[in-house]
Amino acid sequence: MKSNEIRNSFLDFFRSKGHKIVPSASVVPFDDPSLLFTNAGMNQFKNIFLGVEKPQFPRVANCQKCIRVSGKHNDLEEVGKDTYHHTFFEMLGNWSFGDYYKREAIEFAWELLTEVWKLPKERLWATVFYQDIEAEKLWKEITDINPKQVLRFDKEDNFWEMGEVGPCGPCSEIHIDLGEDFCDMKQVPGHVCQVNGGCSRFIELWNLVFIQFNRTEDGSFKELPARHVDTGMGFERIVAVLQGVKSNYDTDLFRPLFDAISEISGVEYSGTDEAVAVAHRVIADHVRALSFAIADGALPSNEGRGYVLRRILRRAARYGRTLGMHEPFIYKLVPVLADVMGATYPELLEKHQYIATVIKSEEEGFSNTLDRGIELFENVAAKLIARKERVFPGNEVFRLYDTYGFPVDLTRLMAEERGLEVDLEGFEKAMSEQRRRAQQAQQFQFEVRDFFGDAEEIPNSRFVGYDTLETEVRIVSFKGNEFLLDQTPFYGEAGGQVGDTGVIFSPDHSFEVKVVNTIRAGTRIVHIGEVQRGRFEDVLQKPLVARVDAERRKAIARNHTCTHLLHKALREVLGKHVNQAGSLVAPDRLRFDFTHFEKISESQLDEVERRVNEIIRANFAVEVLHKTFDEAKLMGATALFGEKYADVVRVVKIDDYSLELCGGTHLDFTGEIGYFRITTESSVAAGIRRIEAVTGEAADKILRQEKRELAKLRQMLNVSSGELLEKVKTLLEDNKRLLKTVSELNLKIVRYQINEVVNQAHTFDGVKIIATQVSSHNVEELKQIGDILRTKLGSGVGVLGSVINQKAFLLCVVTDDLIKQKNIKAGEIVSRLARIIGGGGGGHAHMAQAGGKDVGKLDLALAKTKDVVAEMIAN
Repeated sequence: MKSNEIRNSFLDFFRSKGHKIVPSASVVPFDDPSLLFTNAGMNQFKNIFLGVEKPQFPRVANCQKCIRVSGKHNDLEEVGKDTYHHTFFEMLGNWSFGDYYKREAIEFAWELLTEVWKLPKERLWATVFYQDIEAEKLWKEITDINPKQVLRFDKEDNFWEMGEVGPCGPCSEIHIDLGEDFCDMKQVPGHVCQVNGGCSRFIELWNLVFIQFNRTEDGSFKELPARHVDTGMGFERIVAVLQGVKSNYDTDLFRPLFDAISEISGVEYSGTDEAVAVAHRVIADHVRALSFAIADGALPSNEGRGYVLRRILRRAARYGRTLGMHEPFIYKLVPVLADVMGATYPELLEKHQYIATVIKSEEEGFSNTLDRGIELFENVAAKLIARKERVFPGNEVFRLYDTYGFPVDLTRLMAEERGLEVDLEGFEKAMSEQRRRAQQAQQFQFEVRDFFGDAEEIPNSRFVGYDTLETEVRIVSFKGNEFLLDQTPFYGEAGGQVGDTGVIFSPDHSFEVKVVNTIRAGTRIVHIGEVQRGRFEDVLQKPLVARVDAERRKAIARNHTCTHLLHKALREVLGKHVNQAGSLVAPDRLRFDFTHFEKISESQLDEVERRVNEIIRANFAVEVLHKTFDEAKLMGATALFGEKYADVVRVVKIDDYSLELCGGTHLDFTGEIGYFRITTESSVAAGIRRIEAVTGEAADKILRQEKRELAKLRQMLNVSSGELLEKVKTLLEDNKRLLKTVSELNLKIVRYQINEVVNQAHTFDGVKIIATQVSSHNVEELKQIGDILRTKLGSGVGVLGSVINQKAFLLCVVTDDLIKQKNIKAGEIVSRLARIIGGGGGGHAHMAQAGGKDVGKLDLALAKTKDVVAEMIAN
């Protein structure tokens, strides 16, 4: 059977047993801060097991996308070295929430394995928790397994726990005997092949977990009111068994990727060359993890799950070097993966171009530093080996990590290849020191706080502001100038929309408080006010009037509705990979952050702006619908990553153009927006772009201002509107030509000066050393002067200093003979001199540059050149 057929047969089997087949959850668990990635099929049902949510269906089954790279399930460093570890994998599973229990779970598993998939019964073994007499009895009574192949094991192997406290229970595992040829411990004295014996002959296929207890903080176990079943079977493993191949990597899930890697690299996958085999396995596995994570909204970065992705990509790139691939190549495998798995996971087909773009961009960025990092590593390693030392220093590990972006496990891998150990303790010390410096440098720290604690007597805030902007309220609690109301028309800041402002007053006007902001603290809406008259104490629990600033609310609604139009237009123009990554909806402007991996062209921005204004002019109705979350998804409503939605959600529908889940406030018709104008487009992080825009009167104001400025330009240049662009173009060309002439004249002067300087060069140990200040208009011109000096020197070291835009610059050149014979490098010289001018820099052995803010010490740096070079020659 092909892998797709195996996956479908599993789901079809459980569908026939009354199970609801649910889709895989995102591999990026945006609603669970305890996880970097979804790492098990049960993750999406965790709240059901914890009793926080009620199940919609008593029986469910699915095939879940999973990534395991950190924490308890840290498989990353083992991936590729063996044939069964993976970063990305699929988990087949079936669940019962208080419905069937052990009997049915065992019956279903045995029927599927032996009757549907026809696995030989004599090769199957079952394990049970040694105290679970019920499960052992059921295996022997309701299946025809060999009773001698039902084994008892202790808690370590056959008892499942969610954590130190919480749901737990015994489990029963099903293992298969692959045969003597699969034993990988034959050379171990006294080894005996057996279930849980450590070798690869017996492997676990399926784990049936019977959740029946709740472990309390004192360690005792209490029976749960409802018993659950949670099962999991590694998809890649069962595919390997059913396809009769030696390993997961020999299945049709991986072979197309191996073929593509071989074609790109020119190196065939072979079981005989272990280094080649490991590289193929690493790359094929890692492109799967990268593609699925990026498809579900994650992006490479320097923190959290983004850094994990960066580690995965760089590990794959490093292994690509062993196959001779020095240019970006991982991205070329994405279409192959989409062909293999796109039918099951359509997000791969929809976003494969975006995924490839993200990966290629990240590869290009890393490729620029990888070779330099490898050179640094090789230099350090060579010195260690020459001194017969065997520990790679922690500070050098940190330097590779901090400067060249080398993940620690990549450095460790390279060290292992040379028989070196890595000083992880020293690395952690350097990391801790960096964190300490970062904390000291941090000027502001924002902390979300619950202003009024969690007192049960204070009810949650009831928002009535969708229907009215003025209503009767009572203050139920206050602290300083912050207070809670029994109900409120004031919208608390949420979903990017700023909080409302307004006024609250008593009917007799003896009390008045100006509401300057409204925020959310948990389930409460906190009003921040400035008391104009009276005291909070005197009006506590008394009837008051709350009035929202209606004009400001309307301006906010204008920008919020327009944000929905912008989101839709971006997806139309740029692609379906665009997802909201953040927003600000204020009365005077809107800001929209979204996933996209390259700068947006002017023509694309124009098209986005045109489409939004087209919908504004169409004056479409804006409707608010209330639907269950599942109904909203079936309608095609866009949900935001990171948002936690209730069972019933608000769906904002703009004709047939836009459909989004949203709790914000909106207009009734798009025509009320008036006009939309993009002001800026920029990058805010890797893979995240930002658009800032204005609407209505603010947009009109910009148009009027631009009109006035154009009129002034026409007047200054004495041209008509049609001639303005050509006139400016001519002026710029004239200016460029004049600057070039000035630069050429300056170089002629410099050539004369350099001839004089070369004749007066100092020498040390036969090496000419020149250090002088020159005039240059920009860094590029300084480099040209450096090239002239290097040529004139013949053999020697030259350092040039220059002040450019109120900043000190140094440029060092070294001739080839000194690089080869005396190992003098421009980069090392300029790095030491740069400290004097309060800066830093670097470059190549023959030319390097540095910049610093201390212009007054430029002469001192030049004066120190001779000493620095002399010291390098002496050493």
